[in-house]
Amino acid sequence: MIRFSLAVLLLIVVMSSSCRSRDKRTEIGSSKEIIPEAIFFDYQVTGEEDNDSITVLLQFRSWGEFGATLALDTPSRVQFDGELIKGDSTKITGAFYEIRKPLKTFNGPHNIVFTYDASKQYREEFIFQLLKLAADIPATLRRDSLRFSLLGLDSGDVVRVVMTDTVFGSEGIDRLDTVKDGHIIITPKELKTLADGPIQLHLVKESETPVKNRSRKLGRLYMIYRLKREFLLTQ
Repeated sequence: MIRFSLAVLLLIVVMSSSCRSRDKRTEIGSSKEIIPEAIFFDYQVTGEEDNDSITVLLQFRSWGEFGATLALDTPSRVQFDGELIKGDSTKITGAFYEIRKPLKTFNGPHNIVFTYDASKQYREEFIFQLLKLAADIPATLRRDSLRFSLLGLDSGDVVRVVMTDTVFGSEGIDRLDTVKDGHIIITPKELKTLADGPIQLHLVKESETPVKNRSRKLGRLYMIYRLKREFLLTQ
């Protein structure tokens, strides 16, 4: 069980922060000190099925993704769906703007509006789709091909599939799957990497796109949503 717990913890850490973030600076500057065309917009939307809220984390950086964080000084401000977000900071993250919204009402369109001053305003619109299983997974599954039907995906979306058991040294499954017609299939050959017994399944929907009206060098919108299930695998 110790190996199992460590594997799950490692997955969450890897998914939650990319290796690039290790090099990001956490110094705090002022939005007044930099022209708006040189501000990098770092927008992150994260959630998981076991949590009743979605976290929207917004940061502004000077001269690129790895630049110092910026505190928004008046008249600069940022709003999410029309609600003004207050700033905060820590030594680890630098300056940031965070808001949490109920999971059950988050599905659908949203917008982020960053105002630099009366003449400069940037609006980002996106649609968030919760990842869901179309049907419950039985408590026990045999080693035939496993077929999971998913909702909240468009054809061509990529989902990370992770399956771990409780046996030390077992390889498990960790791969990216391009969704076709809303289905993911785990073959008998893949299941050979798992031992009989308790299995934990993680399905992770993740995307990263440039912020609209900005180049990739000056903004990104990163979204991630996770769900997990447990079942017994038998012959």
